[in-house]
Amino acid sequence: MGLNTSADAPLPVGQVSRLIGGWIERLGQVWVEGQITQLSRRPGAGVVFLTLRDPSHDISVSVTCYRQVFDEVADAVSEGARVVVLAKPEWYAPRGQLSLRAFEIRPVGIGELLARLERLKRSLAAEGLFAPERKKPLPFLPQLVGLVVGRASAAERDVLENARRRWPAVRFEVRNVAVQGVHAVPQVVQAVKELDAVDEVDVIIVARGGGSVEDLLPFSDEQVVRAVAEARTPVVSAIGHEPDTPLLDLVADLRASTPTDAAKKVVPDVGEELERVRQLRDRALRAVRGLLDREERGLAHALGRPVFVHPQRMVETREDELEALLGRSRRTLGHLLDRAESELAHTRARVVALSPAATLERGYAVLQRADGHVVRSPEEVSAGEVLRARVSAGGFTVSVAEGHPEAGGERHSAAGDEGH
Repeated sequence: MGLNTSADAPLPVGQVSRLIGGWIERLGQVWVEGQITQLSRRPGAGVVFLTLRDPSHDISVSVTCYRQVFDEVADAVSEGARVVVLAKPEWYAPRGQLSLRAFEIRPVGIGELLARLERLKRSLAAEGLFAPERKKPLPFLPQLVGLVVGRASAAERDVLENARRRWPAVRFEVRNVAVQGVHAVPQVVQAVKELDAVDEVDVIIVARGGGSVEDLLPFSDEQVVRAVAEARTPVVSAIGHEPDTPLLDLVADLRASTPTDAAKKVVPDVGEELERVRQLRDRALRAVRGLLDREERGLAHALGRPVFVHPQRMVETREDELEALLGRSRRTLGHLLDRAESELAHTRARVVALSPAATLERGYAVLQRADGHVVRSPEEVSAGEVLRARVSAGGFTVSVAEGHPEAGGERHSAAGDEGH
């Protein structure tokens, strides 16, 4: 409950410490799981001191127990072991320090650890963190490779040497971390996040050599798994040996059986690539040569055709045909002109034969009255009337004379020269 205090009425440190101790005393006994990081067994001492740490968080608490309690598990428990402790929180008022008084210690067996990992695996799989569609493809030729590995470890040497042997120009951004123990999880998580934030890093390798199930537990920790799942950069898991399968292998974009295998999968081999380029170049050369040969054969076949061997023959053939057509055209036109000329001459002869001029040529004359009317009957004229006579050579005037009509209805007329 709250306390009534102020700057003018503060509580002494001792009273505050005793109050905290009273609150903690009411907590009662609890089962606590953690990893032993420090263990102190002084000879002859009746109390054993150890530090219990949360492997997933940077949190630890001091634990004390009587020697007889620890002796029951002394053969199975050492620094780095995971244990379950039945303890009661205690507050040491003189120093203001919290600790746990252990009444029972139980080592966490391999079977239990594997069962917990299996439950965690199912839980993360249900969230879709292991789904294949989440896997990101690795770049063909990474310019900068991030490496999360133990300091001066065989895994670091294997990755660097094999990668540079395959592609000498490859560069690395290395983050040395603890790969087992209580500091492994936070350091691995921090290293992955740091490398993921570097834009130049194309791929991240998390590598560690082989070890026991307990040694590889940090790479099955939920925090590590989620950090890798959230990374934008492709992550390659290279933990332990082929039989080892930490949860990191399932969430990573690519699993390598060993650190050496990771270097082979991340970086291409320059010799193999040069050989592949040579093979592709040979294939391209063969394809081009085949195409040229095929086109040359086609061209030779085309050039062997008569139209290309004697190109003027087609012109000559067309010339002969044109001359024949022109001859036929001239003959046809000549026939048409001759026929038209004959028809015209015949028509002209008929016209000439039927024309008044031809009649006049035979000695006939045409008499016309002054108004131009042609005289066709004697009754149409009267005595003394002046008429115009038209003959083939010209014309002249005549006048109708007095007298009786002669036989045949003719009248005498006097003619006056008018000229031609």
